[in-house]
Amino acid sequence: MARMTRTEELRIRLLGFRPTDRLWGWLGPLAMALLGGILRFWSLGRPHQLIFDETYYVKQGQSLLEHGVEMRVKEGLEKPDELFTVGNLDVWGTTGDMVVHPPVGKWVIAFGQWIFDPTSSFGWRFSMALLGTLSILMVGRAARRLFGSTLLGTIAAFLLAFEGHHFVHSRTGLLDLTVMFFALAAFCALLIDRDASREILARKVGALPAGTRIAYGPWLGWRPWRWVAGLMMGLCIGTKWSGLYALAVFGLMTVLWDMGARRAVGVRHWIRAGLVKDGPYAFLAIVGTAAVVYVASWAGWFRNPAGYRRTWAAEHPSESFGWVPEAVRSLWKYHQDAYGFHVGLRSEHSYMSNPWSWLVQARPTSFFYESPDPEACGAAQCSKAITSLGTVPIWWLGTVALAFLLYHWALRRDWRAGAILAGFAGLYLPWFMYQERTIYSFYSVAFVPWVVLAAVFVLGLVLGPPQASFRRRQIGLLLVGLYCLLVLLVFAYFWPIYTAQVIPYSEWHHRMWFPSWV
Repeated sequence: MARMTRTEELRIRLLGFRPTDRLWGWLGPLAMALLGGILRFWSLGRPHQLIFDETYYVKQGQSLLEHGVEMRVKEGLEKPDELFTVGNLDVWGTTGDMVVHPPVGKWVIAFGQWIFDPTSSFGWRFSMALLGTLSILMVGRAARRLFGSTLLGTIAAFLLAFEGHHFVHSRTGLLDLTVMFFALAAFCALLIDRDASREILARKVGALPAGTRIAYGPWLGWRPWRWVAGLMMGLCIGTKWSGLYALAVFGLMTVLWDMGARRAVGVRHWIRAGLVKDGPYAFLAIVGTAAVVYVASWAGWFRNPAGYRRTWAAEHPSESFGWVPEAVRSLWKYHQDAYGFHVGLRSEHSYMSNPWSWLVQARPTSFFYESPDPEACGAAQCSKAITSLGTVPIWWLGTVALAFLLYHWALRRDWRAGAILAGFAGLYLPWFMYQERTIYSFYSVAFVPWVVLAAVFVLGLVLGPPQASFRRRQIGLLLVGLYCLLVLLVFAYFWPIYTAQVIPYSEWHHRMWFPSWV
């Protein structure tokens, strides 16, 4: 047997043994994405009316197409939603509206309205269905890269395809799926960068003479996938500011990966190298790009003087900050107003919930509910509902998985567990700082890919390592298969309240498993 070169040894040490990633590695996740896409696009325009917060974001998306900014609805106009739904788009006044979320997510919604028709409910939701479908493929590929297993990658894509929160948001014109998509895209880009940079490190260190003492290690190049991650995070923050926390966590995560890589190849000052050699460039590539993209996302507001607070600086001259361009001062004032709204929101709502309850699905959010004519279902009372309820087996296993992840990350130094925990840290934990604020469980869709990856981590343990005995693998496959079947059956059971099917009230009530779900 030929002796491995030093570069090959380092590559194995840095990347581990991975199966050959050719077409087969794409087929499973791609098949799940196609299946999930069919489910998401099926009867997407139903119901043909603005539901839940579509009343804000769909109309604002159309306003962006027409004016470049979100305009305020005409004073005194009655029932603007009903007018908009039947095709009357003349609902805007002449002044900009004070909206509390940046414009990217609404531009994403507007894309579907532009392709199809502003009055098409299919068009209102098209972009979300598209992003939802793509994210199924993305999480499958991320899982395959994390676990080195085509089977686990396919299982991850399967779980996201049949995850209730993700499914409902993929069929609704809201912003939170956009936050999820761009955060997941940034995470995937950093996973690719991790492998690519370690290949470079293995090659450069392997080319050094044997016995060379390495103080800091080589420069790892321009690393374009970090710039991609910065672009995605800029779009994420440009949808909702909650993406700022993910930016901080993911940025720290990728620098820690660099430190670990340098330590693995024998760099003596690996911490200092990570902080000095990798950290500043990572900050420039990720944070710098995100900042530029975020500011650029306000281009429509900069161009239209009718935008909210657009002329505030001209109306409020400043001696101390007069050197700052008026448009920038006005944008800063706008952000102050929006931040004050966010931290001060205390209005009671029947579906508000505490983040402690999100993982176990204690209080799902009702997006839509009607009681159609009894003839529609052949019962004394009918129900027609859309409820943002996660597929319970996925969320409950994902919750249990947190203990396994913490153990494997802290005590067994498993970087995969740390990567999955980073998704929770960046997109879930920050909500605990705002427990007094009015918040809802449907926000949790932003970190649902990491719930899926957490569940897959445990399923991988159940499945067992490839070198396990045949019987051990058989038992593992059986248990994992039964779990996937359970997920599918639970999703099918809740299908009527995901898609606004008309069913007897008793059938709807049977699906409200706990009093807190009503």
